[in-house]
Amino acid sequence: MLGGALATPFLRARRLSWGATDEELECSIPGDNLIPAPRWMATHAITIRASAERIWPWIAQLGQGRGGFYSYQRLENLAGCRIENADRVLSEHQAIAVGDHVKLHVEGPPMVVALVERPHSLVLHGNPADAEGGPEIETTWALHVIERSDGTSRLLSRTRYRHGQGLAAKLMGGPLLLEPVSFVMERKMLKVLKSLIESGPSISRR
Repeated sequence: MLGGALATPFLRARRLSWGATDEELECSIPGDNLIPAPRWMATHAITIRASAERIWPWIAQLGQGRGGFYSYQRLENLAGCRIENADRVLSEHQAIAVGDHVKLHVEGPPMVVALVERPHSLVLHGNPADAEGGPEIETTWALHVIERSDGTSRLLSRTRYRHGQGLAAKLMGGPLLLEPVSFVMERKMLKVLKSLIESGPSISRR
């Protein structure tokens, strides 16, 4: 799957909008204002047969050392992420608040929680340039739940990137490598979330 994504740059437009409707691609969601003019962005979406209240706990526990990312755990751990994907809601990771740190990699700079609007929106903001010697990259990752009248919800995942002109910034924040990789991982995440939420797992107090 990953090799195919890397080898098909002509499918980039489809990957940037996987699962999303035209309306969802064009709409503004919480977090967009943090990077008003991104160099590139992606919006992915999926329908889940559940309310926002049922979806939110799974979003709240995202992160390395928390509930993981519900994606390709083996691939993430080959990259040294030390991810353990949860298959249930973890009560100890539900109290997420603005200013909290959420790690993507055990050794990488964390993203910072920029906005929490339970049970509809979580926005993470990353800016490695804040760290001494870091490349000029800024990114947001927003997860937004839209409830519908038929009892289902749409879960939107939107990433926005702004990067500088330096080689490191272009490689780490540009779409050449990051876009196909993030697409493969995020599509898996959304599909797994749908399955887990619709199956109605219990809360763990491990």
